[in-house]
Amino acid sequence: MRPGYELWRPNREKPASVTTKWLTVLLLLLTAGLAAVITIGGWSALEGGGGMGIVCAVYAILYFCFAYLVARWRRGILPLAAALSMILAIFCAVGADSWFARDKSGFSEAGLSSSVVGVLVIILALVQLVVIVAALYGFNQGWNIEEERPIGNGEDYGAGSSSGGATPQPA
Repeated sequence: MRPGYELWRPNREKPASVTTKWLTVLLLLLTAGLAAVITIGGWSALEGGGGMGIVCAVYAILYFCFAYLVARWRRGILPLAAALSMILAIFCAVGADSWFARDKSGFSEAGLSSSVVGVLVIILALVQLVVIVAALYGFNQGWNIEEERPIGNGEDYGAGSSSGGATPQPA
């Protein structure tokens, strides 16, 4: 960077970019929260099924980290979040019906009712589809584009700039 200049990221000031960022953060936090509730509520059943409780707990932790990074405008995490959301959606789609099949005799009950966990798994699968769309849309917005501009120039194309960049003249 040259002396007297500052870095400016014009795409981060656009209302669409700000909305996409916060929507993605909200969806990632919702995913982490749902994964945490499913992990805690169904821990005994998840651990009996080959250690899926650990996988679900790792997903919850990862998505909290992803939300933090997206809130700090880290665009590079968005494709990874979309890819892991696709895998999680597949896990949810494959495993959702098994939660509803646990209401028969001979199955141990988890902390939450199995049907409640099953509904949460279906909701989590649907949220993952929305996470994929939001993450890839945000990735295409170019949050990483940087430009140099003179310090104090104020020409940010609409947000607080003077009319046309010219100084006002006395009448």
